[in-house]
Amino acid sequence: MTRAFPPSGTTGLAHEEPIIFERSVPGRRGWLQPSSDIPAADDLDGALLRQQAPRLPELTEPDVVRHYHRLSQWNYSIDAGFYPLGSCTMKYNPRVNEDVAAMTGFAQVHPQQPGATFQGALQLMVELEDALAEIVGLDAVTLQPAAGAHGEYTGLACIRAAQVACGDARTKILVPESAHGTNPATAVICGYQTVTLPAGPDGLLHPEVVAAAMDDQVAGLMITHPNTIGLYERHLPEICEIVHRGGGFVYGDGANLNALMGVARPGDVGIDVMHINLHKTFSTPHGGGGPGAGPVAVRAELEPFLPRPIIRRGELLELDWDRPLSIGKVRSFFGNFGVLVRAWTYIREIGGPGLEQATRLAVLNANYIRARLGESFAVAFDTPCMHEVVLTDRNQREHGVATMDIAKRLIDKGFHPPTVYFPLVVPHAIMVEPTESESLQELDSFVAAMHEIAAEAAENPALLTGAPHAPVRGRLDEVAAAKQPRLRYDFP
Repeated sequence: MTRAFPPSGTTGLAHEEPIIFERSVPGRRGWLQPSSDIPAADDLDGALLRQQAPRLPELTEPDVVRHYHRLSQWNYSIDAGFYPLGSCTMKYNPRVNEDVAAMTGFAQVHPQQPGATFQGALQLMVELEDALAEIVGLDAVTLQPAAGAHGEYTGLACIRAAQVACGDARTKILVPESAHGTNPATAVICGYQTVTLPAGPDGLLHPEVVAAAMDDQVAGLMITHPNTIGLYERHLPEICEIVHRGGGFVYGDGANLNALMGVARPGDVGIDVMHINLHKTFSTPHGGGGPGAGPVAVRAELEPFLPRPIIRRGELLELDWDRPLSIGKVRSFFGNFGVLVRAWTYIREIGGPGLEQATRLAVLNANYIRARLGESFAVAFDTPCMHEVVLTDRNQREHGVATMDIAKRLIDKGFHPPTVYFPLVVPHAIMVEPTESESLQELDSFVAAMHEIAAEAAENPALLTGAPHAPVRGRLDEVAAAKQPRLRYDFP
């Protein structure tokens, strides 16, 4: 099958690279230092002096540069090609965001300066708060949380504080099985017992399931919308009404906001509080632990409980610490400011029409993948999806080929594998999120590679079960690496 164009990937010159200690040669130096003309001190406590030199690698400057450059060539990034991780929204990050974040007034501002000296930074934060509140249809925003799960904690802590303030402390949080895995973990950290709600055969949460679980101890419902199967929770207005009628709040996991922004506002259908992953939806490079930001938006009744300080608006923007009902600080200073700058830039750059277009393209791209790959792979739910589509290996298992084999073979084709074996409610899942960043040609290349893999599974399964073949490293024992990691060098 002819591809639209050759993908970037694992072909070309690649060096085997030993670890840096194995490159070390005694006596090599990457620097020249003149002899000291300061007399040696005789009065230092000998117990404080090192008795032998540290066992550090000894290398020249070219040795060091080439070592790390070669390792970097083993990595994959959104700048190298399509990054179809489901439920993660790895979109392309416009370089204008980096230019603005690097401006001196933003990059060198210090949070302990007098407030009058960083009015520009505070103005950016105020404008970002207003934009995010408008996008999600809620009333107030805190920018403090550092990531999505941190935002979950902050939002749930506000719910708990509000109910305690009313003398109605509750003990349980409802969590659909189609929610992100961090949702039940966050509920437990906040002191709640979690109650898992099953999805229906259509992959959606149904009102009667929520109604049956509601009682006077339910503090709220945490729901991922669209859910982790990539489907729009179309019963959400009725579900929110049931929870509200029972005295609870509805928490919306905003990790999948890339399927809604500019088109549908979660607050309009009944969600009371949600976090927003700026590093996903609003284009900050992320992965491998950061950077990130997880602002939390709430309805007016929860606003008094948001973390302090907030920005008091007036002729001079000031930090307001006088918040007696606040849950307190959840992050040092005011949050990950560089991420806030990038998100503000992205929103200002494309505006409301651009946000809507991005959403519609993301949903279109995911449904294009679903339609094209449905010829070779089993689709988990044969219905239009939102921003991501879930496939399975059902058609390939009869040939002894599993989801992991398909993912590893994609590396040989020059593509980063999608998310596999998640969500857990779909056995042998292959979850693909193309985002709005990808062109038709890139999607066609990915589709062609997947069709090739489906054909190989039927004709030569060993190609898949032994993959990948092209990279410097072949298939690794990931289970052993996770259970018995080797994190230090053993000197001979």
